[in-house]
Amino acid sequence: MAASSPATSRDNPRPQNTRAIMAFLREHAPFTSMDENHLAHFAEHASLRFYADGDVVLSPDEGPVTRFHIVKQGRIVGERGSLKDGETETTFEISVGECFPLAALIGERPTHTLHRAAGDTFCLSIENDAFITLLSESEAFRDFCIRGVSSLLDQVNQNIQSNAMVSMGGGSSLDTPLERYAIRNPIVCSPDLPVRKAVARMHENSVGSIVITNDTRHPKGIFTLRDLRTLVAEERAPLDTPIGQVMTPDPCCLTAEADAFEAAMKMAEFHFSHVCVVDDDGRLIGMVSERDLFALQRVDLVNLARTIGTANHLRTLVSLRTDVSRLVDAMLAHGADSGQVVKIITTLNDVTVRRVLELNLMKNDPGVPFTWLTFGSEGRQEQTLLTDQDNGILFVTPDGMSEDQAREKLLPFAETVTKELAECGFTLCKGNIMASNPKLCLSGDEWDEWFLRFIDASTPQNLVYSSIFLDMRAVFGDRAPLDKLLDKVLTRIRKNDLFQKMLAGNAVQRKPPLTMFRNFRYAPDGDRKSLDLKRQGLAPFVEAARVFALANGVAQANTLERMDQLAKKGVFDPKDANAWKEAYSLIQAIRMRSHQELLNRNEPLSNYINPDDLNPLDRRILRESFRQAQRLQQKLEVTYQL
Repeated sequence: MAASSPATSRDNPRPQNTRAIMAFLREHAPFTSMDENHLAHFAEHASLRFYADGDVVLSPDEGPVTRFHIVKQGRIVGERGSLKDGETETTFEISVGECFPLAALIGERPTHTLHRAAGDTFCLSIENDAFITLLSESEAFRDFCIRGVSSLLDQVNQNIQSNAMVSMGGGSSLDTPLERYAIRNPIVCSPDLPVRKAVARMHENSVGSIVITNDTRHPKGIFTLRDLRTLVAEERAPLDTPIGQVMTPDPCCLTAEADAFEAAMKMAEFHFSHVCVVDDDGRLIGMVSERDLFALQRVDLVNLARTIGTANHLRTLVSLRTDVSRLVDAMLAHGADSGQVVKIITTLNDVTVRRVLELNLMKNDPGVPFTWLTFGSEGRQEQTLLTDQDNGILFVTPDGMSEDQAREKLLPFAETVTKELAECGFTLCKGNIMASNPKLCLSGDEWDEWFLRFIDASTPQNLVYSSIFLDMRAVFGDRAPLDKLLDKVLTRIRKNDLFQKMLAGNAVQRKPPLTMFRNFRYAPDGDRKSLDLKRQGLAPFVEAARVFALANGVAQANTLERMDQLAKKGVFDPKDANAWKEAYSLIQAIRMRSHQELLNRNEPLSNYINPDDLNPLDRRILRESFRQAQRLQQKLEVTYQL
């Protein structure tokens, strides 16, 4: 059928109600974040066009596109001839509130795909001149047109939060700077003040802690009521002892610009109850307590971490895993984004792993100093509730003992630990990437030799291993041996262009699940019409960011932190980095929401999701998130000439 003619019977050049058009626009991106005068400009220059079922709206034969459209009612489908049999196939659908054809307009070219009305359809459209004006004057409109709909990610995150539980009131959130909640002018003393007088000062001011500072007000230690109870109960020292001798040295300090989330994570990981707030020169300006953060978050993260970290029995640790799931629900409701939530999960997992190790050391210490390593998603601090074990041991060989003898003592210990971790919900690794595997229980020198062979012999298996072992972190024990090892490994990789290129080539093999026409490409090993959000959605971001990070001296393992650092180094354009971070975070958020729903239905956790089960906004932005993964992979291909 021929394209509809812009005759007056089908084209109203002056919409009757400009306010109604503006009200419609405000419900759809990018207009939701545009200024009123820009919305008015669109409404005043818009024409309302009607297309009957089957009418051609745009065709590649018409030459360069000259109008910008948004569907007001109905639906537009894209059509192309199949290369196999010559028949026409539908390549995409454009529904109410969606804009088209952005790429052709910006590129000043014809559209590659025929656009046809599916059912009676109305579109608001503006001429190219009005489009160019909006593009030049509205930053929100320009960013949307150039970078796709990644700006919609915030809307999806808001939907996830509002559906989780109840939202917080009073404008408080986990992103609130500490300066808004820090107690100003905290009680301080010098290191030579007797404990008795320091406690009296705490009592006079009705506070539970006192900060020990030097003459320039730099924190040197902290003393709390808990320390006092321990001091008296265990008779460690008389009350006339200088407080500098019994204080907890080197208290945790954060700047006033740090947020509540960072403070809560520090407390959760290290089991302390106070954080010193300092200025940029390290001088004390305030204090935040565990109680302050509880009031802010309404979530007992620190208490849960402390309960896990002090559990006396394995069965207690097993029972506490359900509390972690409840906490995830609460954190989503209280404003935590997906990046924060996965860090919370990883931190609580770390605390659990440490406690299992500590309990076993109390029962059967192998007598060999070791560092417990974690790889993969836990190494990147990106774990969700669906997780298995990827761990290993780096040990220091005691004098008079061979490496094999040390390993012989450690392996039974490691096997017990991995079994108990499995009872706590960390499933055993099917590929045996565990500390109980003799090949992953190595001395520092053995690990160094292993990585040397790993980098020099870039076999297909080694490239698969790269996605596991190059994201490594110490969870328990002395971190210095690992820092020394990683420094050598990263230096070798930065100097090895061939290895980098092979890593890049391996990274782009994991394609995002989109066809060339932006339809979903379903997972080959899942249920019919399912997407694997981990392998197809997250992995392209993770693996591309890893290559760029290793090549540019970025030590962080976390994917979002890697992108931040790469933007600071100028490797990534900041706007591109933000779009990639948002897209990655959205996929992670949808994955976590799916896990929570499965848990609520008492069903096994899975990374597969049927996009037809999502609402239209989620589907649209999931599709755009995968397109952002394609853009990141394209940058990798250009950089390494793949």
